[in-house]
Amino acid sequence: MKKYAVVIERGRDNLSAYVPDLPGCVTTGKTVEEVERNIREAIELHLEGMLEDGEAIPEPSTAVAYVEMRVA
Repeated sequence: MKKYAVVIERGRDNLSAYVPDLPGCVTTGKTVEEVERNIREAIELHLEGMLEDGEAIPEPSTAVAYVEMRVA
C-alpha cells in the first residue's frame, strides 16, 4: 500500500487536485468530497497506465505539513 500526498486548491468556480509525486495526475470537482473521489480514480488510472507502459511506480516522497501562524 502506498500513500501519496494530494494537494487540493480552490479555484474561482471549483476545486482542483493534483499529486506531486505523479506528474500529470490531476482532477477537478465542485466539492471536497467530489474532488477526493475523483483524485482516487485519477491515481488508479494513472498507475494502471504506468504499469501498462512498463514504467516503474514511483515511491511517495512528498511530505505535507501545516504551519500554524498568528496573523495580526
